Amino acid sequence: MKKINNLQKLYLVAVFIILYAPIFYLIFYSFNSGGGMSHFESFTWEHYAAVFEDKRLIVIVLNTVIIALLSALLSTAIGVLGAMAIHFMRNKGMRNAVLSLNNILIVSPDVIIGASFLILFTMIGVKLGFASVLISHIAFSIPIVVIMVLPKLQEMSSSLIDAALDLGASRRDVVTRVILPFIQPGIFAGFFLALTYSLDDFAVTFFVTGNGFSTLSVEIYSMARAGITLTINALSGLIFVITVILVLGYYAISNRTKMPLTGVKK
Repeated sequence: MKKINNLQKLYLVAVFIILYAPIFYLIFYSFNSGGGMSHFESFTWEHYAAVFEDKRLIVIVLNTVIIALLSALLSTAIGVLGAMAIHFMRNKGMRNAVLSLNNILIVSPDVIIGASFLILFTMIGVKLGFASVLISHIAFSIPIVVIMVLPKLQEMSSSLIDAALDLGASRRDVVTRVILPFIQPGIFAGFFLALTYSLDDFAVTFFVTGNGFSTLSVEIYSMARAGITLTINALSGLIFVITVILVLGYYAISNRTKMPLTGVKK
């Protein structure tokens, strides 16, 4: 048994090395004063300075953050309502059908989703740019939020709702003071997952961006096609650090919200 545990630990270490070694290699050379990744000459911040001096890149970063925050907030609000609607459906067959449709959207290839949105926006006359990217990100984030919230709803005992109603709580009070506090960890998980998916998305965004509007993932792809520079390394390193901070923030918030439900507030 001990031997199996050691092998499992060894396997995990190997997996993490394979996954993270290229990232740290990329970040390491972002501090290289030379122009390539074959030989490290000396330590420098010039590539990071170049990122912050590029006004167009700063605008793209702001666009990416705004899109991610707005899409995460809106998709979380819609996804929570959707999860509650699915959970409280009385028709089991209809509930399973809607849940299956929701899951199909998660496993569908991003290329197909992006192409579908491009065709839709072209047909209805929506100009490609901020609005088209935002709508697309909200749409593919909603199923993710639903999947994160539903397990918490399933954990909740129906007796909590019955007790609240017996104590004179209105349906609005039941939602705001019983259901939402109970599923709060799932809501936070859905929000942060939607946020990271939006920040990371390339395939869907590539289809629905127009001239004059871009996000970080699309911009990095364009920069890489023109030739690998250490500015890309610096930008990628910054994105990695921000992602780590978001993950740590999510865990900090989720640990704080893991507290027992005390019941309906007076």
